[in-house]
Amino acid sequence: MTSTFISHELKAFWRTKNKGKSIAVKIIMALLILYLLACVFIVGFALDKILEKMFPKDELVASFSGILILYYLYDLLLRLQLQELPTLRVQPYLHLPIKRNSLVSYLAATSLLSVFNLWPFILFFPFIFKVIIFDHSALVTLAFIAAIIALAVFNNYLALYIKRKANLNGWVFLVAVGTVILLTMGDFSWHLYSIRGISFAFFGKLITQPALALVPVLIAAAMYYLNFIYLKQNLYLEDLNSSKASAYKSSTEYPLLNRFGSVGDLVANEIKLILRNKRSRSALTMGLLFMFYGLIFYTNPKAYGEWSKVFVGMFMTGIFIINYGQFMYSWQASHFDGILVSKVNFTDFLKAKYMLFTMVSTVALLLTTPYVYFGWRVLMIHCIMYVWNLGVNTTIILYFANRNHRRIDLSKGASFNWEGVGATQFLVSFPLLVTPFIIYIPFSLLGHVDIGLGIIAAVGILGILTRQFWIKKLVEDYNTKRYTLAEGFRNK
Repeated sequence: MTSTFISHELKAFWRTKNKGKSIAVKIIMALLILYLLACVFIVGFALDKILEKMFPKDELVASFSGILILYYLYDLLLRLQLQELPTLRVQPYLHLPIKRNSLVSYLAATSLLSVFNLWPFILFFPFIFKVIIFDHSALVTLAFIAAIIALAVFNNYLALYIKRKANLNGWVFLVAVGTVILLTMGDFSWHLYSIRGISFAFFGKLITQPALALVPVLIAAAMYYLNFIYLKQNLYLEDLNSSKASAYKSSTEYPLLNRFGSVGDLVANEIKLILRNKRSRSALTMGLLFMFYGLIFYTNPKAYGEWSKVFVGMFMTGIFIINYGQFMYSWQASHFDGILVSKVNFTDFLKAKYMLFTMVSTVALLLTTPYVYFGWRVLMIHCIMYVWNLGVNTTIILYFANRNHRRIDLSKGASFNWEGVGATQFLVSFPLLVTPFIIYIPFSLLGHVDIGLGIIAAVGILGILTRQFWIKKLVEDYNTKRYTLAEGFRNK
């Protein structure tokens, strides 16, 4: 059956109406992947020299053993964000008399055809054949090879399992990413333990006990079996939906939003859209990752001045507004015609956007409160820029969203996906980033920084108080652009 599946996939590709565009995209992607693999190979070939400079007091094999688990943590984080799920390609066979085991085995096999599974070979094997094979026995070399391959396979199926579970419950993805981040912070930020030490404790023993290589092999096999069982149980769409309905209540039903009526319902639907789709979920994930952005500036205060606090505060509390808000209508492109003829009041639609931005920005402000470690002034500036984002940047971003008529297909992945991105997205960054500094810089040059910050806060508060006026203006602007938006969203 595998040869039949491959044959049908090739036919489906060559018979598609967008074959020329698909070929061009695949060629560009292939060139990019080859370039990245070449860079990885250069690093892998020089890995022994790099380790000597990074850990001059350690033996090469010891330092090599210490970085392996750290690599696989970052590898898992990248896979969660970039690796695609091979699920849609077998759906046409679900109604045919084909064994489930054949379909699931095909999915499992095709998932291994990922560029992430090539990286360990290119990055670590040069070191193994340059250093380990000459310093130790062939059995030790085989043990390292088996352990490295097994952990790559484990990461492959673990990432796929998490992403499949996240399709049912978006919080699974955020919890998984947060766990990986906390694990790395526990070492590098809080110094609770040493990932290098843990890694060496296992891989270092492969030198004296090569049989320990069976441990990653077994956990890789267990992860494969878990994926196999999960896919087999949920292969048919009706089974998946029924199990979802009976297992738990939707995680996006928030009773707190019911008190806001139709606006609350629209916000709840928006949250569902964000958590259930890869592209929109990536905007939320990137926002969480940028919560660490301040560490670049605040840990080196001599290199950056007071202006950096204004920029970082605006960026961290408003990154979701920028990433998600500029595609305000594009997220609903597939059913935008339905919105046009529905009974949804567009004023409520805009109010829901403002409420969503307020909720996420408030959470972002709370997540950045630990930066008070660098001084209470940092937290004060974060609060000022939070107010600025809610009062000014939300209106600016929604104004530019009225001019973005590029559709986004939510069924597609987030990695290397540029749908919906145009010149407007690059132009919108200028007023968002420059406007507060137009107020701040003159007062800073005159030595009245606090007055400049006070005016920024006052303008933000004024924008919040006059929000109804700006919503009315945005509705009027939308009414002049809605048919242009609808026409653009119909072009696939």
